[in-house]
Amino acid sequence: MSEHTSREIHDHLGHPVIDADGHYVEFGPDILDYLKKVAGQRVVDAFRRPIDWIGNSVRMTPADRREQGIPQEAFWVIPAKNTRDRATAMLPRLLYERLDEFGIDFTVLYPSNGLVTARIDDDEMRRATCRAFNMYLADHFREFSHRITPAAIIPLDTPEEAIDELEYAVKTLGLKVAMMGHPPRRPIAAAARQYPEAARWARWIDTFGIDSAYDYDPVWKKCLELGISPSFHSGSRTFGFRTSPSNFTYNHIGHFAAALEAICKSLFLNGVTRRFPDLKIGFLEGGVAWACLLYSDLIGHWKKRNREALEEVNPANIDRVMFKDLLARYGGQELAARFEDDPRPLLTFDTPNPPPSQELDDYARCAIARASDIKELFTRNFYFGCEADDPMNAWAYATKLNPFKARLRTLMGSDIGHFDVVNMAGVLEEAYEPVEEGQITRDNLRDFVFSNPVVFFGHANPSFFRGTIVEAAAERWLASHRTTGS
Repeated sequence: MSEHTSREIHDHLGHPVIDADGHYVEFGPDILDYLKKVAGQRVVDAFRRPIDWIGNSVRMTPADRREQGIPQEAFWVIPAKNTRDRATAMLPRLLYERLDEFGIDFTVLYPSNGLVTARIDDDEMRRATCRAFNMYLADHFREFSHRITPAAIIPLDTPEEAIDELEYAVKTLGLKVAMMGHPPRRPIAAAARQYPEAARWARWIDTFGIDSAYDYDPVWKKCLELGISPSFHSGSRTFGFRTSPSNFTYNHIGHFAAALEAICKSLFLNGVTRRFPDLKIGFLEGGVAWACLLYSDLIGHWKKRNREALEEVNPANIDRVMFKDLLARYGGQELAARFEDDPRPLLTFDTPNPPPSQELDDYARCAIARASDIKELFTRNFYFGCEADDPMNAWAYATKLNPFKARLRTLMGSDIGHFDVVNMAGVLEEAYEPVEEGQITRDNLRDFVFSNPVVFFGHANPSFFRGTIVEAAAERWLASHRTTGS
């Protein structure tokens, strides 16, 4: 840890500190009473159902979970020994009073139990529960808006429900941050027809971009209209390779990064950043290392898979006369004769004709003319939430490593309220350590804790920080960088 306290570090930075991803922990009796009051017992039941399922699965033995294909879920995930921090995560007034101790001027808070609301399967109950939960947020945090703002939960199973809740959250409730719903698991049509009793296990995952069940462009357009920079707080620890019935850590490591990479890659290849150059999209709690890899891989694949480059591997371009001659010289006349007599492709996966009804250029929606275009389309629109103690955060600023000397845009996410932060007052100390160790510069730190969050939230909504403790500093920064949006 740094030899300086978070308060001391803050006072010597010369700029505010904005936490772009903290967590509140819902006090059970309070949230349930509120949901029942405003929406009725059915919404309470809908809210509790996935939480109870997680609790019940935790109480099962590993053998029982293996039998039913259930992964080890999270347990003991909220700080307990540090009782004051536990209460701080649950009581907005106490958090408000302690922010100076943490060296944080302004924080954006995301839910804990509320993360499950957008996953409710029943369409009516999902929408009703998200609506009631957002009403709770608006009422619960309104008096602390000078330094705290909560994220509305936006269900995203269909564009229609997302737009409805965005409209209500912003225009009626006055919320100004949106956590977009998790990628829905949609039924595989053929499995549902042929094996209806097994249909609930046969699903594909919709990532809102390429090959989506819906066109989500109206949602991104609505975000811009409402001054919202959408953020994803999605995970993947219950599917794919993260389904151990006995080991939570095995399931947890990398699961945010895997889910966020899938969404980011899907949105990018669908051309969202080309069609919506002003849309800032956040990917929270997964760090930035996966994004550095994805950025580099997108460039590397484009160089080999753009439409012109594909001609290098087009089987139709094989010089069959030359190939026959080489077969005769190095494989023998018998092999050459077989080649001449057999019109089939050389390899089983070679096809002389392109795939039917398919655009060959996987990047067509991005309209990329040169590899360097990817730098602008990726780094301009995407922001990556990183926890303060992640040693890989420095990769975002490693211009000697990142293609075209790119700097990726990071957002400090304190993650206060959850198990990996056992001392809330130490978050800024951890964020400052890479400066002391020479891994990043003070300017990099400024981007991490101040300028990137200001642009992420303020570019879409110039009044985002109005009335807050960071209003003057944020507006000065936005004014000086408004022409570039950077």
